[in-house]
Amino acid sequence: MHVVMGVTGKVGGAVARALLAEGLPVRAVVRDAAKARAWAEAGCELAVADLDNAPALTVAFAGAEAAFAMLPPLFDPSPDYPEAKAMIATVCTALAAAAPGRVVALSTVGADVERPNLLNQLRLLEQSLAALPMSVAFLRAAWFMENAAGDLASARDSGVIQSYLQPLDRPIPMVSSEDVGRTAAAMLQERWDGARVVELEGERVSAERLAGAFSQALGKPVRAEAVPRADWEAIFRAQGMRNPAPRIQMIDGFNEGWIDFADQGRRARKGAVSVDEAIARLARD
Repeated sequence: MHVVMGVTGKVGGAVARALLAEGLPVRAVVRDAAKARAWAEAGCELAVADLDNAPALTVAFAGAEAAFAMLPPLFDPSPDYPEAKAMIATVCTALAAAAPGRVVALSTVGADVERPNLLNQLRLLEQSLAALPMSVAFLRAAWFMENAAGDLASARDSGVIQSYLQPLDRPIPMVSSEDVGRTAAAMLQERWDGARVVELEGERVSAERLAGAFSQALGKPVRAEAVPRADWEAIFRAQGMRNPAPRIQMIDGFNEGWIDFADQGRRARKGAVSVDEAIARLARD
């Protein structure tokens, strides 16, 4: 049995689809079985558990040959990341009790960076899971191409995407969530001892390149426009964020180059989905 968290999201869903396509048994961990009916119809066993319920999550992981673990994205954490720490404790408690054969955990490029930034949450996850007495692999994925979904309306309506990634011609590592899911599914079937890290990127993409992908998908000119760094905090607070500093620090890290794979991705596994394909899918959806 392969247990998959996050199936109602893009990455977890891609993991489950890839495993089912190979005829492998999948137990999907969901918060609401009624909302996950499609996964039951697709052939998944459902386990109801949440990240504040270690006993239920232990039951979900029980008897698993392999488990895919992940945290939900949290872009506006409280200082010192108490929300992430609580969820990590639940996952670790459940995995330690259930003792699946091996674990693949979704992590991120920059999880090895000590400087304060939003991705420190996954650094904490790696540190905790690495201490478990089982084989654990961390899939450090690049910036998701699908993060550009928030730019679709602006690109379509005004022909402009407002970019926090700067300079506009600076490429950063990106990857499609579909490639992340397929890679995680493959890793769940591999064998290794102890803890290991697998890096994954699709291609290096700049804001200008992203605008070009929107232009191609929408059939109209689209350009990228840099959002002034001095305006970021006010913009994020106006959007409802209470603690935007970690998010700002993360974007700074990508822009300044201190968040990246150590060898600029030369040893990373490569995704197959191009940014043009990823943006075209966003536009169709």
